[in-house]
Amino acid sequence: MEHQACCCHKTKERSMEERKRLLNRLSRIEGQIRGIRGMVEKDAYCTDILIQSAAVTAAMNAFNRHLLADHIRTCVATDIREGKDEVIDELVATLQKLMK
Repeated sequence: MEHQACCCHKTKERSMEERKRLLNRLSRIEGQIRGIRGMVEKDAYCTDILIQSAAVTAAMNAFNRHLLADHIRTCVATDIREGKDEVIDELVATLQKLMK
């Protein structure tokens, strides 16, 4: 899998496989959101909507964990090897935002 550091250029070249995997996850999440919207439009019971909403939250958390792990393995590791220690502060700031 080919990776380029993303932290300095703020872009990342992903393999077709990785891009497809991320987009598939997002498509499933979009489908879940549309399902919730339909439930609201059909006046579904509150707890049923909440359960589906919790499933979307779990799916987004899984997406974020996958993306974060890939970021650390590629972008962060590459920048550290190249002596760009400021990437650590960026990672800490990102983790703080994710943990709000």
